[in-house]
Amino acid sequence: MPGNSQRKGAVRRKGKGNTAGSGGRVRRGLEGRGATPRAEDRPYHKSYVSPKAAAAAAARGRGDRGSGPTQRTGRPGTGPEWVAGRNPVLEAMQAGIPIKTAYISEGAERDDRLRDILKLAADTKTPMLEVTRDQLDKMTGGAIHQGVALQLPEFTYAHPDDLLAAALDTDGEPLVVALDSITDPRNLGAVVRSSAAFGAQGVLIPERRSAGMTAAAWKTSAGAAARIPIARATNLNRALRAYKDAGFFLVGLDGEAETDIADLPQTSGPLLLVVGSEGDGLSRLVREACDTLASIPITASVESLNAGVATGIALYEIARSRR
Repeated sequence: MPGNSQRKGAVRRKGKGNTAGSGGRVRRGLEGRGATPRAEDRPYHKSYVSPKAAAAAAARGRGDRGSGPTQRTGRPGTGPEWVAGRNPVLEAMQAGIPIKTAYISEGAERDDRLRDILKLAADTKTPMLEVTRDQLDKMTGGAIHQGVALQLPEFTYAHPDDLLAAALDTDGEPLVVALDSITDPRNLGAVVRSSAAFGAQGVLIPERRSAGMTAAAWKTSAGAAARIPIARATNLNRALRAYKDAGFFLVGLDGEAETDIADLPQTSGPLLLVVGSEGDGLSRLVREACDTLASIPITASVESLNAGVATGIALYEIARSRR
């Protein structure tokens, strides 16, 4: 019977080892080599970027001159602030926000917004670098950048003591605005703008639980942030007491205070206006540091005013009283 090795005459030959075969070489040769690598990862492709070049580009984006680990940016607290996306970038440039470097990705689709961005960059002599889309993704922390992004310079805050000295050295009557737990950057920008409009020497903010001078704050300030100093205090209560010891009269805005902001007992001489958040108002320690509390009368149909609007009204009343 065919295939029956037990039939008479059949012989099974035994060797020293197993019968030679392909050892899987033929099967492995048919398996393929996986997915095709991206163009940026193939050294022979024109889009290839070596790890050293990518690290150097990331360092330039961070403003570094030396080597170091690459950091993801574009997220709060992780590095320089970025403005990403064609509309935000165009609006930021039109608002005159300080720009460190503009970035555009290779092969970015041209439209009217991008053409306006390129024209503004040329007119203002803004540095513009072309990078790959992957590099822009990494630098902006994965933000939706639409092929263009701006890196803003780190804002330089004044020291509270320097602001105090500058206010006391002014020719007019010293006026400083302090903010307690204002976390909306647009409110901060509005306060900075009103402070500049009514002759304040600067704005004092706490280091924690407070908005900083972000792109949104810059834009809302309409350039005022470049004209008056913004000081940041490690401990706001301690800074307020230092101003008080230097002769400042501290006025806290409080919606429940009996004194009308238009009837302050004292507006001449050094004055510091303290504004709290719309929801919580002034914190207990800040309230205790104030010499007096004042309110802005409003109708019962509205619970409160946001910090930006309230500061503008209070500063107007102070300026009117001083005149």
